[in-house]
Amino acid sequence: MPSLIDIRRRIRSVRNTQQITKAMKMVSTARLRRAQERVLLARPYARILNELVANVASAAQSEEVLAAHPLLVRRPEERIQLVFYTADRGLAGAFNSNLIKAAQQFLHEREGVRVEIEAIGRKGRDFFRKRKAALSGEHLGLGNRALYADIVPVADRIMERYRRREIDAVYLLYNEFKSILSQRLALERILPVELPKGRRLTEYIYEQPPQELLEKLLPQYVRVAFYHALLESTAAEHAARMTAMDAATTNAAELIEKLTLYLNRVRQASITREIIEVVSGAAALA
Repeated sequence: MPSLIDIRRRIRSVRNTQQITKAMKMVSTARLRRAQERVLLARPYARILNELVANVASAAQSEEVLAAHPLLVRRPEERIQLVFYTADRGLAGAFNSNLIKAAQQFLHEREGVRVEIEAIGRKGRDFFRKRKAALSGEHLGLGNRALYADIVPVADRIMERYRRREIDAVYLLYNEFKSILSQRLALERILPVELPKGRRLTEYIYEQPPQELLEKLLPQYVRVAFYHALLESTAAEHAARMTAMDAATTNAAELIEKLTLYLNRVRQASITREIIEVVSGAAALA
């Protein structure tokens, strides 16, 4: 049976851990509020940009030069670029582990094909670096600020690699923010850009030829896709960490209650034993 000092020491340790998890929950709650606002503001822009690209592409589909656009050319997927979004820190439940499992599944399904990983986040970078995976680049700390200016150079470099035919396809793998309690794994192919087929959604009168507009819209479409994935991943990370720290705080409170009850029982048993020893000694002397 552990001594009273050992039990008190354990209660003190759990209480200190509870204070840490409670503080981390409060920090994640504040950060989640800001990240959620940015995601909700970015989603309409991304949706309207997608509709605009769809309309311009539909207007330009009759032009033969459209099929030769470097961001639209389809090639056999012999060299794939996987842009992999993870967190820089842990203590976020299954946020990082689910992403890593999905990335491993992606590599397993494309066994025999060269897949290069662009790691955005420390956890994914560390995991695949230890396993000697092909890393084309690593970017740490982007989720802390989640700025458009930080992700644009990454998107531009990957687009340039696609134009030079160094890679044949680009996929984004990240956690999409659905709600505080749920995130959805998202795997999207960004390059080659998938253009909608059929008639355009809205009839526009174009001052410039649709092909010229598409030349400027397609790179912006890819940049926004990279940025939108970063915002979704950041919000999902804070939601996962807030949920995990809330559960850890609750578990710590339950453990403290159980340890306190156990401490009282041990102390009561110790007092009872001492009383019995005193009574037995007095009876022996009588």
